[in-house]
Amino acid sequence: METPGLVVHGEAAPFSTALRSLVNNPLYSDVRFVVGQERQEVFAHRCLLACRCNFFQRLLGSEPGPGVPSPVVLSTVPAEAFLAVLEFLYTNSAKLHRHSIAVSFGLGPLQERCVAFIEAHSQETLRTRGFLELSAPALLLLLRSDKLCVDEAELVLAARSWARVGAAVLERPVAEVAAPVVRELRLALLAPAELSALEEQNRREPLIPVEQIVEAWKCHALRRGDAARGAPCRRRRGTLPREHHRFLDLPFK
Repeated sequence: METPGLVVHGEAAPFSTALRSLVNNPLYSDVRFVVGQERQEVFAHRCLLACRCNFFQRLLGSEPGPGVPSPVVLSTVPAEAFLAVLEFLYTNSAKLHRHSIAVSFGLGPLQERCVAFIEAHSQETLRTRGFLELSAPALLLLLRSDKLCVDEAELVLAARSWARVGAAVLERPVAEVAAPVVRELRLALLAPAELSALEEQNRREPLIPVEQIVEAWKCHALRRGDAARGAPCRRRRGTLPREHHRFLDLPFK
């Protein structure tokens, strides 16, 4: 049996630095993207994207034809977030900050880091343009988290702002845009006065299905968190205490 050869490991930092220099670099680039509403041109390298990410493997699977290939248009993805994704693909690391939220393109490790960052900076993130530009699946993932450091009343307001932006862009009703995500709002955590105000606003500008609000009222009436199976009652990390919470058996998880 042949003796295994010696494995030599080089230093990771110079390797990462060299690859980072290729992010959005036209040198040897063989694929271009036009990203965001500003239509920013971004340069990348087909083989690296395809071997690192299934999303790009499917997107770039066909061989480019002769001549200069047309750019790949990703108009709904913020340029800053897209560049963060590229940085992660090239170097296996990316710097995130509160002014941008990176999309994951199916990258499990990056997605986990993005969610953890947002959980720790929830209030700042809700005020960013990046939050308003989140896809519905990305927002759904966040609203399912128990670790968001923000109160439910603020989440309801943020979800309404998000849906209004989407409605304006897609030219669809606010309630229709919001439908995939609002079920994850934990309305039973709101105090009765807050729930009444939400119900009144919902009459003027529909956002949340009426039956979801009814389920929250049922929790209040019966003073049990399990009173309505469809009304999530678990507190989040940032949930502010309210008098009725003591009836709902709401340990933070």
